[in-house]
Amino acid sequence: MTLESDLERARALDVSGLADAIESIGFECTRCGECCTATEPAVEPAEGDAAEETESEPHTATIFPDEIRQLRDDGRDFRDVARPMPYGLSETEDGVEGETFEWALQTDTCGDCTFYAEDDGVGACTVHEDRPLICQTYPFSVALDNTVQPMGEAVDEAGLVRAHECEGLGRDIAREDAEELAATLKERAIRELEEAIAVRDSYEPVERADGEVVVYDSEGAKRPDGTPR
Repeated sequence: MTLESDLERARALDVSGLADAIESIGFECTRCGECCTATEPAVEPAEGDAAEETESEPHTATIFPDEIRQLRDDGRDFRDVARPMPYGLSETEDGVEGETFEWALQTDTCGDCTFYAEDDGVGACTVHEDRPLICQTYPFSVALDNTVQPMGEAVDEAGLVRAHECEGLGRDIAREDAEELAATLKERAIRELEEAIAVRDSYEPVERADGEVVVYDSEGAKRPDGTPR
């Protein structure tokens, strides 16, 4: 499937049908914070084996350029909001370098989303009203060929709706909430495909220096601080 054909399919998605799928799977956010924090290693040491020190994977959530601007409206620096998506980048003697085609929400020193807060074990988003579409719709995604899938394999699905690992799955959801989530899920699918097409159409490779990172988004080549390259 081409990006354009997938975009046509996304624009034609029936919100009611998506809501039916979400309702059949079931979901209620438990505010556990798992989708906002660093991912622990998937393989645990076997009983009796010495535990090896393994690093967790930093939280990665795609954020679009206009979503970055929205979060910067309160005077935040670009790097306080977003960082280059690490996929495509590598560690060298000169530092991190390479090319990537997305931005990710910024993380703290623990690898958690910088906007995540926790109080007595209950998670909260400090920019909840302005959080990116991928955060608004987790743990669901739309199963089109060129839409973004969150980290981890889908654990359930209904029609074109996939559900990814989350302890809130399987819980009753009100029809009104399912329809609101479905509408946002459709919006996200459309936006992802529009962004992918714009990235492709605006792509003009630039010559990188050793130890340099370049991010190609829908607005062209940029430095890690968001300024044009």
